[in-house]
Amino acid sequence: MRFLYQIGIHFFILSLRIASLFNKKIRTGLEGRENWSSALNDIPKNKKIIWFHCASLGELDQGLPVMRALKNKTPNAFILVTFFSPSGMEHYHKRAHPVDKTLYFPFDTKSNAQLFVNKVNPSLAVFVKYEFWPNFILECKHSNIKVVSISTLLRKTQIYFKGYGRFFARILQNIDYFFVQNQETKTLLESIGISEIEISGDTRYDKVLQHKNSSTSTDSILSQFTAENPILIAGSSWEEEEKIVKKYLESNTNTKVIIAPHNVSSPNIERIQSILDCPSIRYTKYEEYKGNRVLILDTIGHLTSAYQYADYALIGGGFSGSLHNILEAGAYGLPVFFGPRHQKFPEAQSFIDAGIGFVIENAEQLSEKLKALDNKVDLKQKIESFMQSQAGATNKIVNHSFIANTLKQK
Repeated sequence: MRFLYQIGIHFFILSLRIASLFNKKIRTGLEGRENWSSALNDIPKNKKIIWFHCASLGELDQGLPVMRALKNKTPNAFILVTFFSPSGMEHYHKRAHPVDKTLYFPFDTKSNAQLFVNKVNPSLAVFVKYEFWPNFILECKHSNIKVVSISTLLRKTQIYFKGYGRFFARILQNIDYFFVQNQETKTLLESIGISEIEISGDTRYDKVLQHKNSSTSTDSILSQFTAENPILIAGSSWEEEEKIVKKYLESNTNTKVIIAPHNVSSPNIERIQSILDCPSIRYTKYEEYKGNRVLILDTIGHLTSAYQYADYALIGGGFSGSLHNILEAGAYGLPVFFGPRHQKFPEAQSFIDAGIGFVIENAEQLSEKLKALDNKVDLKQKIESFMQSQAGATNKIVNHSFIANTLKQK
């Protein structure tokens, strides 16, 4: 089966090269991987290299608290991060981070894995959440480099747990330790003979709470816009959420809305403004503000902090099955609303079970559920208490004996 995988990965690379002729994002990723080997020539030889692989920005957010904690505990640590997605490479610098070097993840061929591991020689390899590349994992095993997976989240529908997926199940068996998000993932790993597992939780809770506690600056535009009226914020919105906002505004005339679209391109901002029946203003043109009811964040990097200025949050992606981060809003005590396709995101079900997250399918349901909410102050305290109860995954990982012993030995 490994032989078939080697053939398959080369066909995968070929298909990307063909697709890059028509897709700018794929082309960017291919161009970014050129000369990746020479980019590793400046890896220091006198430091402990801790390599994190993150598929994209979402996984970086889960890795950041652990990176920061390991950097503090290991003074001579050098943090190397690889990304598969161009969005990770292009936007990671907008996060506060302790990363020393970033690199596009080389394609998972056997020769690439051998060259990468030989040049980097990490003291520890950390795969974040769910992206596991066979040749790199096997090469680490061959070179006696310990591999862990953090904030791991798996589902029974994945190939590792199918009869035809035994090769990929064996790849997971070559990972030395798993720090998983929930019991379901632990049970699935045990079903394929893996026992080195700790239920540590989701490190993103730590990340959003750290951001909240360290963010002391105020935004004059958001402060002015939200000075009065209840504020609904649509975070990382897509077209479905924007349609709901449009209808919600029609029936809730005393409410203001902040829209932070997933796509901040000018044509998309113009589309949003064209469908609204009330005046709106872009964040970047706020000096022209004339009492508009809608403020559109046409910038990148403002959303996380913007939640503190709102009362309620409608989170995008719940109608497509790609729900965006609801924890950022929860950190500021906001009840969150999202579409019905949230099954791949256990935090959404946790919010629902705790009575702080609500599924909606239209503007009418949004209005009804908002009106039915408990006392605003009590609900905010309830949400903040819930968020605190879920924190602590980072400490469970970095203080675990396996991590401590691995970094002490090498």
